[in-house]
Amino acid sequence: MYVEQLYTGCIAVGTYYIESNGEAIVIDPLRDPSPYMKMAAERDAKITYVILTHFHADFISGHVDLAQKTGATIVYGPTAQADYEFHSGTDGEIFKVGDVTLELMHTPGHTLESSSFLLRNEAGKMEALFTGDALFIGDVGRPDLAIKSDLTEKDLAGMLFDTLRNKIMPLPDEVIIYPNHGAGSSCGKNLSSETFDTLGNQKLTNYALRADMTKEEFITDITTGLTAPPQYFPKAARKNKGGVSNFDDVLIRGMQPISPKELNNKMSEDYLVLDTRFEEEFTKGFIPQSMFIGIDGNFAMWVGAVIENINQKIIIVTEPGREAEVITRLSRVGYDHCVGYLEGGFDAWKNAGYDIDSIENISASELSKLHRPMSIVDVRAQGEWQSQQVKGAYHWPLVRINDAIDSLSREVKHYVHCAGGYRSVIAASIMKRNGFDGANIVNVMGGFDRILMSDLPVTDFGCPSNLLS
Repeated sequence: MYVEQLYTGCIAVGTYYIESNGEAIVIDPLRDPSPYMKMAAERDAKITYVILTHFHADFISGHVDLAQKTGATIVYGPTAQADYEFHSGTDGEIFKVGDVTLELMHTPGHTLESSSFLLRNEAGKMEALFTGDALFIGDVGRPDLAIKSDLTEKDLAGMLFDTLRNKIMPLPDEVIIYPNHGAGSSCGKNLSSETFDTLGNQKLTNYALRADMTKEEFITDITTGLTAPPQYFPKAARKNKGGVSNFDDVLIRGMQPISPKELNNKMSEDYLVLDTRFEEEFTKGFIPQSMFIGIDGNFAMWVGAVIENINQKIIIVTEPGREAEVITRLSRVGYDHCVGYLEGGFDAWKNAGYDIDSIENISASELSKLHRPMSIVDVRAQGEWQSQQVKGAYHWPLVRINDAIDSLSREVKHYVHCAGGYRSVIAASIMKRNGFDGANIVNVMGGFDRILMSDLPVTDFGCPSNLLS
């Protein structure tokens, strides 16, 4: 028996390859089917099943492409409905893979169709449970993401309580828990950076598995403090139910070179120029009206959070040689309409003599010496803001920037910061695209990490009058 977790940090997703005696199963595959097919080919195995633990909201799965290319059967748990052919599994159904088995355990609560899969080895011993979003390391799946459900989040939370107590917690303590997500995912509130653990240790450390917890306490705990999910979540979930474009077609379309002259001619049309270079390079010079989301950060998550139109036509500006990587990562969250890349990158645009824009930078030390009051805009997440903040700062969380874009005055200078300098540049580029004068936007280099080393006053409690999330 061979089990491998393929973890993709930029979207905090764990997918799984399980193999025995020449047969393999893939659980919750990412969009590009080639890594799984390559693994099977190198190990001389045939992929027989592609299993989905639920309809994912945070990423687009590659199950349809993978099934078509390998002849594998797509499997969902009970109640699932989709616009393509799949096997609707039943609670307790056994799927044989070589000399091992996977048992479908219907584990509703995160969503209605949510199912976990229990792996037994060649001797029939319980080895691992692939929990999807039912149980994470340190947390559980949020109950407010199911689409087209007549149930409330409290109804689903109650189901999840029963799932955990009646289905998962009675399993042996030594069973390894393999979840679908880790830290950074918006599918839970406070996921661990660990990507697997034993069930026994989770019973000791996971707040949601506390032995003496009542159902009412559980429902209150997991429904309290939920922030609005990124705007693309329901759109991605619908795509996963309805089927998505062939990945090969998406990649071929995006890999079309576009000259600086061609791009300049397209600037008045309905295209988004997406610059994926390092943030410091972007602030020094970029194509006017382009948006920054750096490929070396949590790229796909922020694409889904701030680009509202999932069918937006996109032209990418990136470091030469990274075009396919960018297109692939766009597709992971359903942005399939990349129509090409700037040939030669930003240097080609600059050398062609076309207009260039920039964003002013300031260090935290320099900022601390300026006369106050001033407008300091914090684009970090709610939890970061509530932990520590610059005294008198405004909270303008990046995840809600499109809703809050008109809440700041365009007549004053804003000093924008995040934790380390990545998200603040995304925010600054969006502000410029939405009519803010460039002279009124200043990026704080190094973000809050550097602010803590400066003389700017920091407080450890919230400022409700400035709270916009």
